[in-house]
Amino acid sequence: MTLHYHGTPITPRSVLHTLAGKCFCVRYGAHGDLDWCVEHGQSVMLDNGAFSFWRRGDATDWNGYMDWCEPLLDAHTTWAVIPDVIDGDAHDNDRLIRGWEDRGLPRGAPVWHMHEAIDRLLKLCGIWERVCIGSSGQYATVGDDAWRRRMDEAMNELCAFGPAPTWLHMLRGMSLSADEYPFASVDSTDVARNHNRPGQTARGMADRWDSLQPAARWVRREQLQLGEAA
Repeated sequence: MTLHYHGTPITPRSVLHTLAGKCFCVRYGAHGDLDWCVEHGQSVMLDNGAFSFWRRGDATDWNGYMDWCEPLLDAHTTWAVIPDVIDGDAHDNDRLIRGWEDRGLPRGAPVWHMHEAIDRLLKLCGIWERVCIGSSGQYATVGDDAWRRRMDEAMNELCAFGPAPTWLHMLRGMSLSADEYPFASVDSTDVARNHNRPGQTARGMADRWDSLQPAARWVRREQLQLGEAA
């Protein structure tokens, strides 16, 4: 079963209250809903905020993030995205992983960025119980043709014909909830951003997402060349 982590903050608070029992993604720096999510959520994913830092050009505060995570990780249903540099290289991100390890924090998940070598994904999956996948570089648009060619290549190497060898979390990947990629969990801010549209309710949206499940096993795919039809 794939878990769907619904991004916060979700406003007004009365709307958030309708989502008791769901899984939540709480971002460092925007964690006003944290206490409620911890008390009423099924599982909480702690997001390091790297995407927001990168998009806005803000300075990072990784020590502050790890300080914030430490007491929250006492709950075994809570896990955290290890600090990462979205447009960095393997050296940059391995250094941040070592910093997390040096703190001795539990249930951290490193990020493999899709512009990085696939060998790095294989290495991370051989070490960590949970690995996040981040769309980056020329593969920054989740689900487009370039993204799918790259993901097919990665899954062919990682899974061949079978399940993923570790828990894969697709960052910003809720739209892939019914797709062929064997993700154990996904997240999105879709409910937070769109629940106030006509005909929508937060609970209805979350229930629809949560009812969708991707394939549990990967079936090896031939690689398409640029411009070929799927």
